[in-house]
Amino acid sequence: MFTPLAQALILLAGSVFLVTVVRRLALPTLIAYLAVGLVLGPHALGVVSDTGVTRLLAELGVAFLLFTLGLEFSLPRMLAMRREVFGLGAAQVAATAAVFALLGHLLGLRWLVAIVLGGAAAMSSTAILLYQLTERAELNRTHGRLAFAMLLFQDLAFVPFLALGAMLAAGEDRLGLTESVVSILGGVLAIVAVLAAGRWLLRPLFREIAHSRLRELFTLAVLLVVLASAWVSFIAGLSFALGAFLSGMMLAETEYRHQIEAVIRPFRDILLGLFFISVGMLLDLHLLGSPRGLGLALATLVTLLVLKTAIAALVTRPFTNSRFKALRTGIVISIGGEFGVALCTIVLQAGLVPEERGEPLLVAIVLSMVLSPLILNNNKRVARLLLREHAPARTAVEREDAATGEIAQREHVILCGFGRVGQNVARVLESQGFEYIALDLDPARIAAARTVGDPVIFGDSADEDLLIKVGLTTASAVVVSFSDPGTSIGILRSVRRLRPDVPVLVRTADDARIQELREAGATEVVPETFEASLMLVSHVLMLLHVPVTRVVRAIGDIRSSRYAVLRNIVRRADARPLDETSEHREELKSVVVPPGAWAVGRSLAEVRNRGVEVTFTGVRRQGILGREPGADTVLRDGDIVVIYGQPEELEHAESVLLAG
Repeated sequence: MFTPLAQALILLAGSVFLVTVVRRLALPTLIAYLAVGLVLGPHALGVVSDTGVTRLLAELGVAFLLFTLGLEFSLPRMLAMRREVFGLGAAQVAATAAVFALLGHLLGLRWLVAIVLGGAAAMSSTAILLYQLTERAELNRTHGRLAFAMLLFQDLAFVPFLALGAMLAAGEDRLGLTESVVSILGGVLAIVAVLAAGRWLLRPLFREIAHSRLRELFTLAVLLVVLASAWVSFIAGLSFALGAFLSGMMLAETEYRHQIEAVIRPFRDILLGLFFISVGMLLDLHLLGSPRGLGLALATLVTLLVLKTAIAALVTRPFTNSRFKALRTGIVISIGGEFGVALCTIVLQAGLVPEERGEPLLVAIVLSMVLSPLILNNNKRVARLLLREHAPARTAVEREDAATGEIAQREHVILCGFGRVGQNVARVLESQGFEYIALDLDPARIAAARTVGDPVIFGDSADEDLLIKVGLTTASAVVVSFSDPGTSIGILRSVRRLRPDVPVLVRTADDARIQELREAGATEVVPETFEASLMLVSHVLMLLHVPVTRVVRAIGDIRSSRYAVLRNIVRRADARPLDETSEHREELKSVVVPPGAWAVGRSLAEVRNRGVEVTFTGVRRQGILGREPGADTVLRDGDIVVIYGQPEELEHAESVLLAG
C-alpha cells in the first residue's frame, strides 16, 4: 500500500498528464479528473484509497465552488428568483422522487425505502453542473438559470431525504415529529445566522482588512469565512455547499467581491479537481465486468436519464415560453449527483435494498456523472434533434462571432490588449464611428466585455494565425496597449512579418525601451494614463484620415466632460482590493433582469426615482445592445442592463433592479 505522500504524488502526476492531454484535445478538464479517479481508484488499480480525508477535501472543493458562485448572486437576485427556486425546484424534486418511488415500489420495495431511492434519483450534481455551465458560459442563459434554481432546492430537499434514510437504517419505521421539527429549525437557524453575519459583520471586517493592505491577511479572512459558514451549515444538518453559497451571496454585496474571487480561485480549482477524482473512484468496474451486470447498469442509466429529462422538461414548461429551453433544462438536470450516491449508499449498507436492485441504480448515478461532459456539451444538439428542429436561429454567441468575422473583413482597428487603456481607445473609436476588434487573455474581462457587446476575442496577440483571423490584412491600424515592452515587441514582430506597412501604435510605461520598440516596427510609441489614451486616439484618428479640426474637437470634448467616455472599464479577474480613497473605484457591471424582478415592466426613470445614482450605459436585449438608453426605456425579463459607478452605487442599483 502506498503512503499518503506517495498517493498524493501519483494523483498529481496523473492529473497533470491527463489534464494536458484533454486540453490538447479541446475537451473539458473534468474528463481528466474523472479518468484519474477511475483508473487509480480502489475499484481499478487500487493505487489511491477513498479515505474520509479525501472525501472531506472534495466536499470543501464543492463548498468553494458554491462560494464563488454566491459572489455572482446577490440577495436581491435570489429574492427575484424565489419563484423558480421554490416553485420549479420543488416541482422537479417532488415529481422525480414520486415517479422513481413508484417504480421502486412496483419492484417490491417498501414505500419509505422507495421514497429514499426516489430522492436519490431526483438529485443532480451541483458541482459538475455549475462547473460545466460556467465553463460553457451557459449559467446565465435561461436553461442554466432554471437548472441552478432546481439545484438550490435540491440542496434543501436533501435534508429530509437524509433524515428518512438514517431513520430507516436505524430500524425505525416512522419519523419522529420532534426530531423532524428540531432538524428543520436547526437548518433555518443556520441560514439566518449565515445571512445575519454576512449582512452586519463581513463588510466592516473586510473594510478593515483591505485598509491594512496585507494580502495574506485578506486570504486568511476569506478562507475563514468560507469554512466557518460551511461548518455552521453542516452542524445544522445542511450541506457544506449551502452555507458557503449563502456567505458568498452576502459578500457579493461588498466592493471586495472581485478580489475575494481571485483569492479563492486557486483553492477552489485544486479541491474541486479532487472532488471529480473522488467521483471517478466511485465507479465499480467489477459490476460492469459481466454482460448481465453491464446490461442492467446501462438500462438503469438510460431509464434515469430519460425519465429525469422528461419530468424536468414538463415541470419547466410553465416557467418558460419555449419548449426548446424547457427540454434543454431537462437534459442538463438529468445527470445524477453526489447526494444521490450518499442516499443509495445508506440504504445499501443497511441492507434495506437487495444488492441486485440497489447496485445498478448507484452505478447508473455515477455513470451519469462520468458521462456528464458528453451530455452537457451536447444538450443543445440533443434538444434540437428530439424536437426535430432544423436550421435553428443562431444563438447570441454565434451572432457575436459572425458579427466579429464581418468586422474583420472591413477596415477596422486591431486593439492588442483590452485593459483600461485599450478600452479607453475603444470607446473613443466607437464614438467616432470606427470599428475595432480587441484581443485579450483575461477570460473574466472578455466575458464581461462580450456581455456588453464589445467585439473582444480570447487569444495571444502575438499569434500570427489569430492576427490573420481578426483581419490584419484589412486593418487600418494596430494599437498595442500592453504595458510590458517585452510583450509588445513580440506582437510587433508578428505583425511586421505579416504586414510591414500597417501603422502600429504602442503604449509603454516609460521611455526606457522606446528605441527598441521602434526598431521592432512601432510607428509611434506613446506613454500611458488618460492623457496617453488621448494621444493614442488622436494618432489613430489622424491615420484614419480624420480632419485635424475634428480630432481636436473630439479630444476637447473628452477633456471637457472630465474623461467620461474613458471610464467604462471592465475589471480584471485578479483585481487588487480597493480602499475607500482609491481614485479608480468606478467600474462597469452588467445585471441580468430575471423573470419576477421588480424592474420588469418599469422604465429606467422609475428605477432612478428609487435613489439610483449610477450611469445606465446600455441595455442588451436578444443579443442587440442599445447604448445610452433613454429614461423612458422599459425593461423586460432577460434584459442585461449595463451600469457604471462606484461599488456601493452598483450594489444599490442591482438591489433596486431586482427587488425594488
